[in-house]
This record gives sequence, structure tokens and C-alpha cells, in this order.
Amino acid sequence: MSGLPSFRGVVFMVVAVLAVTLAAGGVVLVLGGDPTETAHEAPPRRSTTPQQETPALDKLVPTTAPVKDFGAGGAGVTPTPPRVLAVAPATVPKGTRFELSKLTHVTKAVVVDAGAVKISGTGLNLLAVDPADFRSWTPQPVADQPAVWSALTRGELVADAAATREFGLVLGAHYQVDGGPRLRVAASAPLGLSGVDGLVSAEQGRRLGLAQGVAVLLHGKEGRIGEAGVRKLLGKGAQVVLLDAGKRKKKQREQPVATTGRPGSYLDLYKLSATRCPGLSWTVLAAIGQVETGHGRNNGPSSAGALGPMQFMPATWKAYGVDGDGDGKADIWSPYDAVPGAANYLCATGAGQGGERLRKAIWHYNHSWDYVNKVLGIAEAYARTYA
Repeated sequence: MSGLPSFRGVVFMVVAVLAVTLAAGGVVLVLGGDPTETAHEAPPRRSTTPQQETPALDKLVPTTAPVKDFGAGGAGVTPTPPRVLAVAPATVPKGTRFELSKLTHVTKAVVVDAGAVKISGTGLNLLAVDPADFRSWTPQPVADQPAVWSALTRGELVADAAATREFGLVLGAHYQVDGGPRLRVAASAPLGLSGVDGLVSAEQGRRLGLAQGVAVLLHGKEGRIGEAGVRKLLGKGAQVVLLDAGKRKKKQREQPVATTGRPGSYLDLYKLSATRCPGLSWTVLAAIGQVETGHGRNNGPSSAGALGPMQFMPATWKAYGVDGDGDGKADIWSPYDAVPGAANYLCATGAGQGGERLRKAIWHYNHSWDYVNKVLGIAEAYARTYA
């Protein structure tokens, strides 16, 4: 995306970069994973009993031990998506904030803290926000997820969905900031903020040493807020990103989905989990879930030692398992963790690219071309059923 490198550059300039290393005994990141490692390290299991397709996924409710309920919150939040994101070279004065809010076509403005941290030499650009005040600045599906905002209140990190994939962040993992606090990646959500890799609370941002009051977000009529006026007020060295630049010609087609909480049916669970891997159809996950355990009705252990509703080998789970529902642990037995974990593993082996790469990714899941053909056949049936 044009303008992104310079935006990242200015974020690194306005704060002292913090070095981040993995804590001793920490979680293994996907960054170093071997995409050729299979979920099944033994020959494919064969069954003499024909497996029946179960099409009523929207009626089949996943079950596991109860976890903390974050609550649904009060009345719905009306989103006021940011049209412009700017980073100033220093704290934006109160008078300048007032002038920004008076710019033509600007109806709402907010100034938050921002800065960068590093994870194993990789920089992450963060905004530090007040969870209650910032909620309306995110897409509706993200604003409507109470677990996202509860996580921020607890001092945890909500990572942008693209950053989660790009940097191999593991949901539920803790990362030790050098000289600072440990950060838990509590949720992954499409934030709609170009160049921003995640959110933390304002209090956590102060602990991390992020620069105070340097990031400006402006809301107004789509495509109408001028860049020149923002630059003039923020002065030399400010970086300005028009977040709605792509939408000025074409409306966004897909609604973002926040990866947190618990879907009410296996159908919803497969659809939500597939968003972790762009290009992967939810029907493939559903077909694997049907072939492996009949959607959690025969969770093993198998004769080869595979466990849970998606039949992971424990060693593979350590590399690709995720905390899909934000309860603080990646549980191989929980469908809310196992299904997104399967999407994570399939994506690492190329499933999102479709065609032969998809077939090879399914083969990596269970070394049998008959298995591949069976999964794809059931996936086609699900596609017809739920078209």
C-alpha cells in the first residue's frame, strides 16, 4: 500500500525503539515453523465404517468447558471509521487538536499515543488507546466484540489480523518486552488502520514508553477530508495516510470479522476460522472436521496419538495451535481453538493459494490422496448445501 513505508518510518522516529525477546520457555512462533511438518506423523487411519456427511452445521453447537463470560455490554456502538490517520513528529498541542476538529468535512477527531516495539528484531507499530473511547473508531464487527475491549482493559494486545499473519503472532502467547511488561496477544481483528499492527490500552502504552499524543485520527464524510490541511496543522515531518483512499473509487465488499469469542454453531465456527487464511474456503475446514471426528463426536486419542476435534498430533499443535476464543489457553480438545488451529496449519502449507497448493496442503494434513479427494468431495457438498 503506497505511503506505508514512510508511515512506519516516522513511527520508529518518534519513540525510542524497545527490544523484545521471547520469554524463557515461551511459545514457539509460526515464523520458524516447518510448513512440511504434518498434522499426522503416522500412516493415514482407515476405517471400515462409512462416514456420513452431517450438513446441519448451523444446528450443531460446539461444546467444551465453560470460560469467563465477558458480557455483551450495553447498547450497540455506532462506528465512526477513521478517514485519515496522521503521525506528528511531537505531541500535538491542545490548540492544534481544536483546529484539526474544525477542518472542512471533519466531524470527529481523536489524538492517541503511538510508538513501536520489537519482537525478535521485527518492529510492531502500536496505538495506545482508551478502550471505551476508541471503540467507535473500529469496524462494527470489531466494536461489537466485548472480548476485544475487555482484553485491552486487562493490558493485553489486540493485534491487527494482517499483522497476525505477517509476523506469525500466536493468539494466547505472551511476549516479554525488554525492560517492560509481558504482552499477551489476546485477539486478532481487522482494525482498518494502515500501518498499525495492534492496539494496547493507554496505561499499557505508558509502560511501554510510547510517544504521547502523536497519532491523529479524523472522521468525516468519506473521501472528502483534505490531506493538505492536516499537513499544514501538524507541521513539517508529519506523515498522513488517507485510510479511505481505496474506497473513494470502490466500496469495500467484505465485512471484517474479529477473531475472538465463541460462535454459536459449527457452521459459524468454520466460517470465522477460515478468515485466518485468505483464499481458504470454510467448506474445506468443515470437510476435514467431518472426516476426522464427525465434528467433534469422536475426538480420540487415535491409534496414532492424534487428539481433539481436528485430530492434531501434540507436536504439531505446539507449533500451530491457537487460542481462538480468548480464554487464555490454546486447548487441543476445544473446537474453538482446534478449528482455527487447523486453518492456521493449512495456511502455512499453502492452502490459501487454491488449486494444487490446496490439494498438497490437505495431503500434508493426512498423507493420503484418497483422503484429499474425500475432503474436497465433502467440501463441494457443503458448498452446494449452504450456497
